[in-house]
Amino acid sequence: MSHDPTGWTGIIPPMVTPFHPDSEELDEDALRAEVDTLLGAGVQGLCVTGSTGEGAAITASEARRVAEVVVHEVQGRVPVISGIIQNSTRMVLEYADAVRDVGVDGLQVTPVHYLFKPDADGTVNYYRAVAGRGLPIMIYNVIPWAFLEAPVLVRVMREVPGVVGVKQSGGDLHKLADLLLTAPPEKRIFSAVDDLLYPSFTLGAHGAIAAILTILPRTSVKLWEAVRDGRHDTARALHPVLLRMWRAVDGPNMPARAKAAIALQGRPAGVARSPAAAVSDEDVARILEALKDAAVSEEITVPAR
Repeated sequence: MSHDPTGWTGIIPPMVTPFHPDSEELDEDALRAEVDTLLGAGVQGLCVTGSTGEGAAITASEARRVAEVVVHEVQGRVPVISGIIQNSTRMVLEYADAVRDVGVDGLQVTPVHYLFKPDADGTVNYYRAVAGRGLPIMIYNVIPWAFLEAPVLVRVMREVPGVVGVKQSGGDLHKLADLLLTAPPEKRIFSAVDDLLYPSFTLGAHGAIAAILTILPRTSVKLWEAVRDGRHDTARALHPVLLRMWRAVDGPNMPARAKAAIALQGRPAGVARSPAAAVSDEDVARILEALKDAAVSEEITVPAR
C-alpha cells in the first residue's frame, strides 16, 4: 500500500475480470492488457473484483490472484482497491486476509446481505472487524434489501477510523446528496450512479467507482476533468454519451454486457461466469449504437455490424 486513502479521487473504474470462454478460468493476459488500457485513458485508480468484476462469483484465492496481477501491472502509479462481496464477517475476513499482503491500497466491502440484514450495531461491529485487518475500507453501499441509510453510514465512518468513505450506489441521487450533506468532511464519497455522474460531480462527489467508467474510460475522465475545471458546456455534452451507454448495458446480466461493450472496442474481456445470461443480438445492437455515440470521446473506431 502506497497511496493515502484521504487522497483517493476521480475516476476509479471497477474492472471486469476476464475469463476464458472455454473454461471460465482467469485470463491473466487480458487482465494485464485491460490495466494498461485504463491507465492509458488517464484514470486515477482501479478497483478489482467488485460487482462489474463478478466478485461474488470469485473465490478468495482467485481474488488474491486478480489483485496480485493488477498491482504488479500498475507498479504504484494509481491506487488499487480490492472488492469483497460476501455474506458473513468470517468470509469477508478470509478474503481480506487473502489480498492484504499483495499491495492493494484498500478494500471495497459490501454489507452482508443474504438474507437477514444486521442492525446498526451489527453493521458497525462488522466494519470494525474488517478494519482490524489494517487496510482502509470503502463501504460499497449497493445491496437494495440491505441498503445503509445516511445516518448509519455516518455512524460507521465516525466510529470506525479505518472506514475512509462510501461508494454510494443504488441508482438514487437523492441518497447520494443526503450522504454528501452529512458525511464527515474528511471522508471520501464516491458516486456509483452510472447515469448521473455529471450531477454527482457537481454535488461534490470525490469521484466515481462505477461500471460505466470501465466501459467508456476516456469519456468518464473527460467528464470528471470538465466538471473539475468548470467547463460545464463540455460536461453537459458528455453526459448523454454515458447515459446512452448505461441504458444499453444496464440489466441483470450487466457484467456480460459490459464485457461485450469492451470487446466491441477491441479490448479482450472474455465471458461472464455461469449462470449469467448470455448477451443477445439485441443487446449487441444497442451497445453498438451507444458506441457510435461515444466514438469521438473514446477515440475509437466502432466495428460495422
